[in-house]
Amino acid sequence: MDQLNLGLLALRVVFGLFLAYHGYNKVFGGNGLKGTAAWFEGIGLKWPTWQARIAATTEIGAGIMFAAGLLTPLAAAGMVGVMVVAIVVAHWKVGFFIFKPNQGWEYCASIALVAVVVALIGPGEWSLDHALDLVPSGWTGGLVALGLGVGGALAQLAVSYRPKEHS
Repeated sequence: MDQLNLGLLALRVVFGLFLAYHGYNKVFGGNGLKGTAAWFEGIGLKWPTWQARIAATTEIGAGIMFAAGLLTPLAAAGMVGVMVVAIVVAHWKVGFFIFKPNQGWEYCASIALVAVVVALIGPGEWSLDHALDLVPSGWTGGLVALGLGVGGALAQLAVSYRPKEHS
């Protein structure tokens, strides 16, 4: 059982903190939120400044929660949501492979899959969910992560994504 807990901890910490750092980069890297908002506007997101804030906050918050194993299905849903949006607005048209120019969708899909699988299995005994007796795992955890994540992404896309027409 220690191997399972160690494996879950490693997945949560690595994928969670990597995503949190990705959100941190949206705020403080390059041209900061202004640069992120400009990029978002260029790919067709309405209200790009708000979208940049929402994306960064979701990546930071969900990433840290996932790493800590706190409210894991909800954290996983946030991860799934931002990855589905990223796939639709930026990566799908590039193709599968991450090494393609402008990056394909394989890495985003991998992050989303890890999030759903950890929510399905549960965060493990070495998590805040376990310490606080908040461990909704199994089908419930997986369905919450998948349903809220994909549902939230589809709602966001329906409300705010208007792809630019290219001539």
